[in-house]
Amino acid sequence: QVQLVESGGGLVQPGGSLRLSCAASTVINFFHMGWYRQAPGKQRELVASIDNSGITNYADSVRGRFTISRDNAKNTVYLQMNSLKPEDTAVYTCNANHFLTRATYWGQGTQVTVSS
Repeated sequence: QVQLVESGGGLVQPGGSLRLSCAASTVINFFHMGWYRQAPGKQRELVASIDNSGITNYADSVRGRFTISRDNAKNTVYLQMNSLKPEDTAVYTCNANHFLTRATYWGQGTQVTVSS
C-alpha cells in the first residue's frame, strides 16, 4: 500500500502563490503522478500531471500559472501555484498511478482557499 501525504495548502489572497507537496511512502520512479482538485458542488478535475519520464500536462485553466515537478530522490511531487484566483479554491489531492500495473493511490487532500 502506498501512502501519499499532501501539505502546503492554506489561505492566500488573489494573485498570491502556494507550493503544494506530496510525499510518498515508496519510491515513485515508476509512478505517473498527478494533482487533482475538487471545488464544492463540482466534479474532481485533473490539474496537472507528470509521468515517470518527466513529461507534464496541465489543465487549460492553470497552464502558465501552475508548475508540477517531481524529486524522485525525495519521493515527492510538487505543485507550484502562482497568480492564484478565487476559482482555484478547492481541495487538492495527490494521485499516484503505477505505469505498469496501473495501481492507483490517492492522498487525503489539502485545502486551498483563495480569498481576500
